[in-house]
Amino acid sequence: MSVYSVAEQPPQSLSSQPSSSSHRNLDGWKAQLALDFTDRGDKTVVGHKSQCGPLAIQRPLYPEGDVCHTYLLHPPGGVVGGDELLIQATTHPGAHALVTTPGATKFYRSEGKVAHQKQILTAKTGSCLEWLPQENIFFPTGLVQVDTEIHLEIDALFMGWELHCFGRPALNECFDAGKIGGKTQIFHQGKRILTENIQLVGGDNSILNSGLQGFPMMGSLFITATTDNDLKMVQDLLQDFAFNRELVIGATQLEHLIVVRALGQWTEPMMEAFTLIWQQFRQQWFDYVPEPPRIWAT
Repeated sequence: MSVYSVAEQPPQSLSSQPSSSSHRNLDGWKAQLALDFTDRGDKTVVGHKSQCGPLAIQRPLYPEGDVCHTYLLHPPGGVVGGDELLIQATTHPGAHALVTTPGATKFYRSEGKVAHQKQILTAKTGSCLEWLPQENIFFPTGLVQVDTEIHLEIDALFMGWELHCFGRPALNECFDAGKIGGKTQIFHQGKRILTENIQLVGGDNSILNSGLQGFPMMGSLFITATTDNDLKMVQDLLQDFAFNRELVIGATQLEHLIVVRALGQWTEPMMEAFTLIWQQFRQQWFDYVPEPPRIWAT
């Protein structure tokens, strides 16, 4: 899961950036952002926000009326070795929030320091949290650790995805050096129901060819299951992508959780599949089909 970055090239060196932030040092940016979404009665609002360092949000948008759409921002323009980012998002009873990013997150090349990013997401009883960032792009020689914890209380609704691109396939650039590590853990009523690990060493052909099957992208979509037919509904939707040679995708169920996993050549087919599933569950949960956030099309 990701944080927005605005630059195609790595951000300027830390030593050349303004010294006004007390959270920057020669080892990298240290940043934290915590968001609490609450039900105001007529709509969901950011009831509490705390931030430290270069993490922020745009003013919330309400294209659906009462659902709070929030865009995460990372002003330095990318994540570099030594950065440590922590993002926390919590929906309280009755709240419904959709959190996304205006663009891909780029993890740049490293000269030896590890970039750390962690998300802690909590959906409390009677709330709905949608965590739908655009993809992470890992540049060759990058050293990155990305961890996510998702905590779901009883009767909470959650949809969230992770999209990882190893290298830049549009430039015929593969992840031939560097190391990516990560752990995603999902807890339901305090019980851990899923742990997924990423351990990718650049140039390791056994992982690239066997684990990734030669694809440069992988993605996971996590959805709380509320009916006995949820898995079949997802599998039926995925039939539309059965003959797409640029995408391998399938779904399984673990207790109260639907997990959709995908391998792909490009972002667009994976986003198309995940968005279709997102819209179908939204219709099932709230009786209407939402339009994708406009920022995804820019």
